[in-house]
Amino acid sequence: MIVRFYVDQFEKGRFDYRVSHEGEDLYADAGLASVEECIMAAIDGLGRDALGAEIAYKSVISGTYPLASLALMAAQIAEHAENSTAAIEEVLRQPLQR
Repeated sequence: MIVRFYVDQFEKGRFDYRVSHEGEDLYADAGLASVEECIMAAIDGLGRDALGAEIAYKSVISGTYPLASLALMAAQIAEHAENSTAAIEEVLRQPLQR
């Protein structure tokens, strides 16, 4: 099964996450210090059925990763998620071109 990790920032330096599968929430936590911590905590709660996870930061999906990659490269994946979301947010702030 492929799960989705939703990570959000609810205030500066405070993050929360939830893990879902096919639209059903499996578990969640709040008050973590970074996107990377959320990813690591989400991995810790997964059972053996999970093969990989989509990462969504502030509702922007940055990629789908095998669990082994998530565990080994959590910092790089977190940075990619933050950069992807920042790029999308920047585009959304720009006025429409006609």
